[in-house]
Amino acid sequence: MVERKEYIEDLINFKDKNIIKVIKGIRRCGKSTLFELYQKYLLNHGVTENQIISINLEDGEFRIIKNEEQLYDYVCEKLLPDTMNYVFLDEIQQISDFQKAVDWLYVKKNVDLYITGSNAFLLSGELATLLSGRYVEIKMLPLSFKEYISAFPDNQNMPALYMNYLTNSSFPGTLELSRKKDIRAYLEGIYNTILMKDIVTRRKITNPTMLESVIEFLFDNIGNMCSARKVANSMTSAGRKISVPTVESYIAALKDSFIIYKADRYDVKGKQYLTTGAKYYAADIGLRYFLLGTRQTDMGHILENIVYLELLRRGYEVSVGKVGDAEVDFIAVNEEGAEYYQVSQTVMDSNTLKRELSSLEAIHDHNPKYLLTMDFTPLISYNGIKQINVLDWLLK
Repeated sequence: MVERKEYIEDLINFKDKNIIKVIKGIRRCGKSTLFELYQKYLLNHGVTENQIISINLEDGEFRIIKNEEQLYDYVCEKLLPDTMNYVFLDEIQQISDFQKAVDWLYVKKNVDLYITGSNAFLLSGELATLLSGRYVEIKMLPLSFKEYISAFPDNQNMPALYMNYLTNSSFPGTLELSRKKDIRAYLEGIYNTILMKDIVTRRKITNPTMLESVIEFLFDNIGNMCSARKVANSMTSAGRKISVPTVESYIAALKDSFIIYKADRYDVKGKQYLTTGAKYYAADIGLRYFLLGTRQTDMGHILENIVYLELLRRGYEVSVGKVGDAEVDFIAVNEEGAEYYQVSQTVMDSNTLKRELSSLEAIHDHNPKYLLTMDFTPLISYNGIKQINVLDWLLK
């Protein structure tokens, strides 16, 4: 198992706190394994096996649990009195009205509760209202590049590992597979499960083929400014007529399943979010390769996708910056303030370097500014703008 140190640290920090820990993320990103790793931590720090109650609701072992009452009764039968019990409910959205069972367990003083789910439905509507102020979200992604290379301790060829990371996928399960066709079959299984189980069935979508076309369009346009209208117009022009509201509902479903992420635009000078245009990024580039193949791949936009996901992992809120007529790839904001990032495959050409720097130079505040590239050069600073090799940055 690859250690997911940042996520483990989050769970440790919230241990025994009177708050529900909710781990959300795309299917097969490692949520169940995170529970296993954390349970090992508990066992190594004074917690007994009998204090740990772990239920994976996609496991046939728990097929008798059909509803919230059966789930609650099953857990209560296992609880030890007069000591803390650590309750793990994996893929809880499989249970109807699961929010009631969560609420019933939450009020028990001797329950420390952890739950996972594979879509945003987990904290929508009634559950969000019911648990308002009583839960914390831990948003989980597939492996970072730093986590990925930890599985290859004897290989120090970072550019080659980076290409494997892209093409073989960042899903942890692919590390156990060596043949390309096996990796492709694994990714196909993830994709079909997300498509049919998390989206088509749950959303009652009647035209899965059209939904796939929307996914392919967004995957093919990562890093490009996009809108539901642009998607609808492009698909209609290609002979696949679709309305803007339908595209909007499909995009919402794709976001809810965590297969894509949306970066809104922010006007740096006007200090406000813009209602028009956004960029979309894939949760995993390997999944994009599976769906689209290697046709005319824009490596710059793929690199942008990797940086975007890494900023999310590091706890930033990320948006696309507008500075007058210029664009800054990312504005990353956390509790310490804002940082600005420009991403380019290479800036060895002087005109490219000038263009990339000009967007950052148009911002006149004193927040940190970075230019991330694949160029192997010494650390360079241009009037305070630091140029860093992106692989070094990913390994920080």
